[in-house]
Amino acid sequence: MQPYELCFRLINYFSICNRIFLKNKEWVLVGLLALVQFTNIVDAMIVMPLGNIFMELFVIDAGQLSFLVASYAFGAFVSSIAGSVYLDRFDRKRALVFLYTGFSLGTILCALAPGYYSLLLIRFVTGLFGGMLGALVLSIVSDAFSFSRRGKAIGIVTAAFSAASALGVPTGLFLADRLGWQAPFLFLGLTGFAILLLIALYLPPLDKHLEGNIRRNLWATFGFILRDSNQSKALLLGLIIVLGHFMIIPFITPYMIRNVGFTQGEITFIYLLGGGLTLISSPLVGKMTDRFGAIQVFKIAMPLSFVPVLLLTHLTEVTVATGLLVTSLFFILGTGRMIPPNTLITAAVGPQGRGSFMSLKSALQQLAIGASSLISGSIVSIGEQGQFLNYEWVGYLSIGICLCALWIAPRLKVAIGN
Repeated sequence: MQPYELCFRLINYFSICNRIFLKNKEWVLVGLLALVQFTNIVDAMIVMPLGNIFMELFVIDAGQLSFLVASYAFGAFVSSIAGSVYLDRFDRKRALVFLYTGFSLGTILCALAPGYYSLLLIRFVTGLFGGMLGALVLSIVSDAFSFSRRGKAIGIVTAAFSAASALGVPTGLFLADRLGWQAPFLFLGLTGFAILLLIALYLPPLDKHLEGNIRRNLWATFGFILRDSNQSKALLLGLIIVLGHFMIIPFITPYMIRNVGFTQGEITFIYLLGGGLTLISSPLVGKMTDRFGAIQVFKIAMPLSFVPVLLLTHLTEVTVATGLLVTSLFFILGTGRMIPPNTLITAAVGPQGRGSFMSLKSALQQLAIGASSLISGSIVSIGEQGQFLNYEWVGYLSIGICLCALWIAPRLKVAIGN
């Protein structure tokens, strides 16, 4: 092929892409945001399935592993507090580019960490950037879609969690197995810079929220949000569902290896199958949320999710098929129960204060993720034969916390402007 022919084909290809993007602006926006969420979630999750490798490589115990998992969340908590003041002051596209650049660079630096404590520090710094991304993504989706259409859009963005499990984590484990534990972080960071290029090219300015925006300092922002009982309830709901959900997650991989009898290679199938199924189920839950109402769907999804929690935390040595059935149910119902309450939470505040609210929500949820890891790490111990003990008590506590969400959710109201 001659050089001029190659150039012509490339120009034609980009011309076709541009026409497609211009005709589907809303869903291109959702797609790009889902890609941001995908890489962000894979980065946040990848330490957990690599947990057994880190425990052996760095010679650390369950408590130290829980600190490594929690370090990203605590960094995200710190930055999200700052974001609650500043996030609504900027064009959302510019904020997205800045945060995602720092996140991608931090992820690459994780691969260069020489030991446990340096990795701990870099994970914290990466969390400073990555923590606000989730809040920013939900803010953009909420600005772009009315409440009556928001469930479907949030379902698609939430499906990024499933894609991260089905595609990102297995790919990361494969790369770690073939090239070393550093490979997943390098791959994620470089992918992030490629997505940044698409954001720069195809995301329009996102500044409508700046109209009539009132600037407040940190304490004034907190006071404004906390004086609104509806926003306070929404923040509490977000904290509770994350705290209950993430208590189970940090020890799934090492528990399945040491107690159930899975190999490190078979762990890949947990994320591949569970994530693949939730890629289908998450958009369906989003559609049902729009059709039947967030409260009604939540009242069904939450109790159903307790079944795989109990099964998972009580598993002993079983066949691979049985283990995969239980973990897949946990993925499907655990992810499904997050969509209706998140739809409600996004509607608890109007557009002008949404970025600040979402950032504070993100801060509390990141705190909940870090706390849940530390709490479960303090409950779980390792027996003489290397097996994990007391994991079932983590399951009981998780269910108890999630039951509180069923009481709070029906008391939320849709704010004016949604």
